[in-house]
Amino acid sequence: MLIRTKETNGFKLKGKDGEIGKVKEFYFDDVHWAIRYVVVDTGNWLMDKQVLISPYALVGIDKENKHIDVNLTKKQIEDSPLLSSDKPVSLQFELDYYAYYGWPMYWSGRQMWGDYNYIMRDRKRQDGHAKEEKKWDHHLRSTRNVSGYRVQATDGEIGHLDDFIIDDEAWAIRYLVVDTQNWWPGKKVLISPQWIQHVSWSESKVDVSVTRKSIEHSPEYTQKSLITRDYEEKLHGHYNHKGYWVEEHEKKKIAD
Repeated sequence: MLIRTKETNGFKLKGKDGEIGKVKEFYFDDVHWAIRYVVVDTGNWLMDKQVLISPYALVGIDKENKHIDVNLTKKQIEDSPLLSSDKPVSLQFELDYYAYYGWPMYWSGRQMWGDYNYIMRDRKRQDGHAKEEKKWDHHLRSTRNVSGYRVQATDGEIGHLDDFIIDDEAWAIRYLVVDTQNWWPGKKVLISPQWIQHVSWSESKVDVSVTRKSIEHSPEYTQKSLITRDYEEKLHGHYNHKGYWVEEHEKKKIAD
């Protein structure tokens, strides 16, 4: 299922033995643009700590009832490595965190999830890959902090980053929602991370490899739009790009 990150703000996270807290924001990496953690607002419980939940523990999003099921107990979370609320996520924290839960480190291979382009939940298949050496450098970014970044087409600015659309199966960011109000009032467009040329984190700017004209004639998107596979095929076809689902299906067949 595809869902906007802003839509999940305040969704309850339900563990095996009760509510953990509510969705605050997400951390994603700047290589694969995959969600690495849900940042949890725990209220009065562990209030001075950052509680991060990896997608390995997320069962799925229940959009209708506005909650996310988590395959962990409150005790497991309380005993896990925690961060002070004012500290960034360090590599040492992630090493300790993944070692505690026994999950394969997502940066241990070339794909989105280590050696796979999807989350490998089969523990037997995980075991052979959990201790591989670090394969790529990653930096975690906050969906809240990156919202508002200027978006630049090949021939001029088109607007600002308004939201992200995530896939709750692969836990990947599938699209950036760009608000074009300063250039084209009243319209929002979807841009795939695959079309990003460069991100200047210091200048808060995203460069994409499409023209303003192609964006102007792209399939219309509104917050009420249902992003169906038919819509996605039209969107990717408009930009003459292969859909992410095609590439991932091919990779999955090779891995299996």
